[in-house]
Amino acid sequence: MLNAVKHGEVFTPEQVLENRGRVAIFIDGSNLFYAALQLGIEIDYTKLLCRLTSGSRLLRSFFYTGVDRTNEKQQGFLLWMRRNGYRVISKDLVQLPDGSKKANLDVEIAVDMLALVGSYDTAVLVSGDGDLAYAVDCVGYRGVRVEVVSLRSMTSDSLINVADRYIDLEMIKEDVQKHPRSPGYSYRPLTGITLMDGQVEGP
Repeated sequence: MLNAVKHGEVFTPEQVLENRGRVAIFIDGSNLFYAALQLGIEIDYTKLLCRLTSGSRLLRSFFYTGVDRTNEKQQGFLLWMRRNGYRVISKDLVQLPDGSKKANLDVEIAVDMLALVGSYDTAVLVSGDGDLAYAVDCVGYRGVRVEVVSLRSMTSDSLINVADRYIDLEMIKEDVQKHPRSPGYSYRPLTGITLMDGQVEGP
C-alpha cells in the first residue's frame, strides 16, 4: 500500500497533531507577555486559543496572572478573558523590597496540570519557566503528552528536555499576534511593573 507507514518514517508536525485527543491549555500570563514584548508583538488571545487548540477537542484553557485590584483596565481585560474561552486563575501582586511587584503562580499551574490528569490527553504549557519541568515530567509519566510553547531565549532547557514537543513562539507569532484593526481586548498586563531586565512597561 502506498499510504502505509514505513518502519522508521518521520511524522510531520501536522500528522502528530492529529492524535492530540483532549487538550488542556495552561498559560503563564506574565511569561507570555514578556515573550511577546521581546518579539515586539501584542497577543491576540482569540487567535492564540485557536492556534493552541488547532482543531482538537479543548477541555479547558487556563490563564494564570498576578493582579492589581486597583487597576480597572486589568480587571476589564480579565473579564474579557473569562467571557472568551479562558478560565482565569489570579493572585494578588506582592511588592518586593526593590519596589518591583510579582506574583508567582508556578504552584497553581503545577497543581492544575496534575489534578486534571485523566481528563485530558495533551497539555499545552505556554511558559519557559524551568521550575515547571518537574510537573511536566510527572504528568508525562502518567500518560499525558506535553507541548511547551515559549520564546526560545526565555525557555529553560530542562523544560524542553521533558516535553514531548517544543514550539518556539517566534515560529507562530504571525498566527497569534494582534494586527492594528483586529477585534478583541487590548491590554498590557504588567503595566508599571519592573521586568526581568530592569525595563518598566508603560501604559
